[in-house]
Amino acid sequence: MADTFAISEVLELAVQIEINGKDFYDILAKQSKNEKAKDIFRHLTDEEEKHRETFQKMLDSVKTDAPEGAYPEEYFAYIRALAEGKVFAQKNKGKETAKNVKNEKEALDLGINAEKFSILFYEGMKKLVPGEDNKMIDVVINEEKDHLRQLVELKAVLD
Repeated sequence: MADTFAISEVLELAVQIEINGKDFYDILAKQSKNEKAKDIFRHLTDEEEKHRETFQKMLDSVKTDAPEGAYPEEYFAYIRALAEGKVFAQKNKGKETAKNVKNEKEALDLGINAEKFSILFYEGMKKLVPGEDNKMIDVVINEEKDHLRQLVELKAVLD
């Protein structure tokens, strides 16, 4: 299939997203004056690290060669721009975002939106990887859905 991405490409993005998520929540935990919020952000920092480790193990276990055939340049640029603009895919994006957060509610809203966009991104990427790799993408999606659930529940506690 010429119009596919290697699973390693998707997993590399997943690892970077989790690194940035960890940085984001770590800074928020240090900045927060609310003890409940500090606990929540510390928990999410730990969760992001667990997810990063999971995705890194998955990445280490897969073949890293790109699939045969050329990537359509414009479509590849579109997917990359989507990832970089809507999820924590750029290096240091989590740190930069956290520094501009005004309060815990805003932080949780940003986290919720990042998780939603991550889920959408991975759902879209499932169509671009070879069929046998979809199970790995499903693992990534389920981890992100769990994060989203936790954030929504934690936001309700702070409201």
